[in-house]
Amino acid sequence: MKKSFNKILSGGLGQLAIPIIAICLLVIFNLIRDPGFFGIGIMHNNDGNVVLAGNLISIINGASELAVLAMGMTLVTAACGGQDISVGAAAAIAGSVFVKVLKSSSSINGGKVLLAFVCACVVAMIFGTFNGTLVAVFKIQPMIATLILFTCGRSIAYWINGGATPTISNPIITAIGGFIPGIPVPTPVLIVVAVGILFRLFFHFTSLELFTQSVGINGSAARLNGINSTFIKLLSFIILGVCVAIAGTIGVSRLGLINHETLLLDIEMDTILAVAIGGNNLGGGRFKISGSIIGAYVIQMLTITLYAMKVSSTDVKAYKAIVIVLLVVIGSPVVKARFGKLMGRLRAGRTQTSVKGAGE
Repeated sequence: MKKSFNKILSGGLGQLAIPIIAICLLVIFNLIRDPGFFGIGIMHNNDGNVVLAGNLISIINGASELAVLAMGMTLVTAACGGQDISVGAAAAIAGSVFVKVLKSSSSINGGKVLLAFVCACVVAMIFGTFNGTLVAVFKIQPMIATLILFTCGRSIAYWINGGATPTISNPIITAIGGFIPGIPVPTPVLIVVAVGILFRLFFHFTSLELFTQSVGINGSAARLNGINSTFIKLLSFIILGVCVAIAGTIGVSRLGLINHETLLLDIEMDTILAVAIGGNNLGGGRFKISGSIIGAYVIQMLTITLYAMKVSSTDVKAYKAIVIVLLVVIGSPVVKARFGKLMGRLRAGRTQTSVKGAGE
């Protein structure tokens, strides 16, 4: 048991230790507080479909946009050693484009929804290219470079629909943001699974994962080995743009309208925290997409837990901040190094005791 625990902390799963431990602690806390907290029930929604319900479903469903953004943010962080703080504003732009295309005609069908999503992706990728160019070509620190879009992005989203907040009433949109008839699992959860599989396949059939880590660890050495670090950094922002469009589309479909002021508001910090909690180095280099996904669910589980404890919405952010700071500090290189030294001393002490015992 001790060997397994040490392997988790220092071996191949070391990067996932903090998010896994955090999930376990939250699960144990909620089971003690309310044994039925994770109960799953079956109910009929407003459309008459049989669906799964419960806190666990709310957690994995509510974290969908955050999980998708965290996947893209992980690449940017690994390649550039910094974070994109404009993902919420960019999602508002992508959502506005999605709605604008849908409202351009009176009828909405599957082809129109697909066209609207493609247009949202293209626009989000263009803004991602803009951010990536500032970072990769002009060598501007990522947070400073993306501060531009963070500041003006929601204003651009406002202009796209002329300041209006048009609604969309269509079964396809309802299914994207809710449930597909006959499937009891929320559609956003299925989208997260699909995006995760696409990332896994992309890493398997290309060298992007290796190149991204190489550029993040040492860009100069990567260039000497024939890796185009500028292109890798730019590509990471473009991929994040696709994730932004997916998150914006899910957000719009949940609400059935576009509100440029509130769509995925303040999700930037949660996205960065999901990457950090996932054990990824915020200074770039080695990364695990799975860690960021778990980090997103840690944040959402913490949020649902606080609401279940009747904590007011105004206080939730403060409590979240305290817990997340603790998680990030525990997972910091300094704490890990000191913990490693402590474990080394304990092992050395046990070894000496064993040797003495054998000698006697």
